[in-house]
Order: sequence, then C-alpha cells, then structure tokens
Amino acid sequence: MDDKMANAKPEPTEPVAAAEPSRPGPLTLRRAIVVTAAASLLVGLIAGPIIANHFTSAAGTPATTGTPTIVAAATDTTGTPEHTITVSGSGDVSVAPDVADVVLGVSATRSTVKDARAAAATSMTAVLAAVKKNGVADKDIVTVNLSLNPNYDYSSGKSVAPLTGYTYSNTIKVTVRDLTTVAAVVDDSTAAGATTVQGISFRLNDTTTAQAQARQLAMADALSRANALAQAASVSIKGVASITEVTTTPVTYYSSGMGALSAAPSVSTPIQTGTTDITVQVTVSYLIG
Repeated sequence: MDDKMANAKPEPTEPVAAAEPSRPGPLTLRRAIVVTAAASLLVGLIAGPIIANHFTSAAGTPATTGTPTIVAAATDTTGTPEHTITVSGSGDVSVAPDVADVVLGVSATRSTVKDARAAAATSMTAVLAAVKKNGVADKDIVTVNLSLNPNYDYSSGKSVAPLTGYTYSNTIKVTVRDLTTVAAVVDDSTAAGATTVQGISFRLNDTTTAQAQARQLAMADALSRANALAQAASVSIKGVASITEVTTTPVTYYSSGMGALSAAPSVSTPIQTGTTDITVQVTVSYLIG
C-alpha cells in the first residue's frame, strides 16, 4: 500500500440535512382556491339579506325577513301622486226638520241671594210644568246655564258703588220632537214665568238617509268634473286613488227675546220650521292613463 494513502486521514463527512417538506403541486393549490371561493359564496348568501335589511331599516322602511319591500310610487313636490286628477264635488239634500230645540230661561232679582234663588226656582218649576204638559219628556230637558250676579248702583256718584241686590238666572234647553207643539211650549212657558226665549233651532234627528243621498250626488258631481278634465287632457279615468269627505248640516236658528206674559196669548206664536239642508262635499283623486 502506498505510504501516502496509508497515512491519509479520512475527510469529515457533513451531516445529511433533513428532507424539506414537499410543496403542494398545482392540483392541490387549485382545490384550496375552489374551497375558499365556495366558503365566501356561502357567507355572502347568508349575510347579504341581513345587511340589506339593516340598511333598509336605517333608511326608515321596516325590514321583514323573507318579505319583499314595496316602495311607494314617486310623488311631486305637492305630495300628490303622479298621473291623477283631483276634483271636488258637492251634494245637497233639503229635508223637513223633525226636531226643535228651544232655549228658555227665568231670571229673578232680589235684595238677597236667598230671595233671588227662591224666586228663580219658583219660576223655573212652573216653566218645567208647562213644558212637560205639552208632551216633552224629562230626558229632553237639560239645564244649560245657572248664574248669580251682584247688582251695583253706579249712578249713585259714590266712590264705591253700593250693592243693591242679586240676579239669579236659570236656563234650560228643551228638545221638542212633535213640531206641532212648539208654539204651545213657547207660549205656555212664557205664561208660566219664563223671562227669556233665547232662540229656536230646527234639525233632523236622524240624518243617515239624507247624508247617503247627498253623498251619491257629491260623488256623481266629482266624477262628472273629472271626466270633463280627462277628456280635455286626452286621457281616461282608470280608478280612484283617494277620497276625502266633509259633511255639514246647517241648523235653522231663530233668535228672539220675549218678556214674561201674565196670561196665555189669545193668538199662539207663529212657528215656521222651513227646511234643513244636508251637504256632503268630497275631494276625489282619480287615476288617469
């Protein structure tokens, strides 16, 4: 053996490094991307409606899960829906009244409150008897005013006007359902001690039928006006968008003041009932096209 080879020392051997982990191939990477995309799509499908409802609620429209939101049609600056014609109509029905309301009062002036009250009470008791004698029921008599006022003599020239007495007043409203007895109620009441007849008003007790008739007339009037406008604008009526109604029942009212009579008049007080008008006014918005 060669001396150089025999004396040569073996070279140190470097440790073998641990094997590196294998990197995913192209196929594995594509699978990961597909799974991630599917997960994102699922999250979007779940979270999308929730986020949409959140923003809808924030805008002022109630959000209902699973229910579509219906948005109102656009309106102009006046708030009136587009493509409409808005008109007013009126219907009037004249009917004979069947009820009269009579306001009667008594007044007594005395030096003391006690005497004034007693005198007024005596007079009103007599008036009530006269009213009921003519067929007016208790339920149709109501007290509408009671008053007590002191009286002073301002013509005395004194710095403080002296008290001269008290005036006690009592007023009732009487509903007369038999109009043929209205004159007798007034005459007998004044004869019994009524010192004031503040007025008589006539009305219809049940206005249901008259209002229904007036309403039909009002709607017919509104439709006639709308058709005229639609024809002039070369459009046609398609339906009704809205209706607003106002009903008025004017009361025939007669005001008078009558002093007490010592005895029943030889001629009864003339009473004219006239007619009562029932008026219905409507404002209708018609859809046009």
